[in-house]
Amino acid sequence: MDVVIVDDEPLARQRLARMVENLKGYQVVAQADCAQAALEAIASQDPDVVLLDVRMPGGDGIEAARQIGAMDDPPAVIFCTAFDEYALDAFGTEAVGYLLKPVRSEQLEEVLERAKRPNRLQRASVQKTDQPARSHISAKTHRGMELIPLDDIRAFVADQKYVTVHHLNGEHLLDETLKDLEEEFGDRLLRIHRSVLVSVPHIQAMERNSQGQYYVRLADSELHPQVSRRHASALKAVLQRL
Repeated sequence: MDVVIVDDEPLARQRLARMVENLKGYQVVAQADCAQAALEAIASQDPDVVLLDVRMPGGDGIEAARQIGAMDDPPAVIFCTAFDEYALDAFGTEAVGYLLKPVRSEQLEEVLERAKRPNRLQRASVQKTDQPARSHISAKTHRGMELIPLDDIRAFVADQKYVTVHHLNGEHLLDETLKDLEEEFGDRLLRIHRSVLVSVPHIQAMERNSQGQYYVRLADSELHPQVSRRHASALKAVLQRL
């Protein structure tokens, strides 16, 4: 699991980093000293977990956690702070843990293991067995409103404020979000990256390039979207079932 550490005190960040690196299966991919830097690190690194301080100059950790929770595919948030009076506010952000400094290794490992558990959206996707209400996706084109059959769709890719649907006859911009599509279509779509959903029935293989990056091969498509480290295990599990 990839971890981002956010604390305005360098010594506190270094101590947490050593503790994380000593745990099997975890690595620190970025460190930040304020809320804004934390959000930028999350956007670039797509971590599984954020270890977040509460009191920081230039931004409040509680507010940062709310912004993280509002993301399309948010990482788990664990607060690490010297102050216990923020616990109620912290759990109002759906944080998975609240550790008081000085953090002990066994406490950190316990709450990191808790962070591995599927969140509500992931559980809903697994449990959802009903067929999607829609059999087509509507897109505005120069010809007007077009209906794209779900069976023709290979992937949805987000870029800034827009989502592009890639299908057998090309690609179109949509007025929908990846989060809404993921919630509606459940196990028909799989998130392989913060910005990519792919059609599960059309996944053929996961390939790896010489730099060690993973990509998905989709049936009847030239699109080969990249798989983030965070979502590689979920894709491997799907491929084992296909």
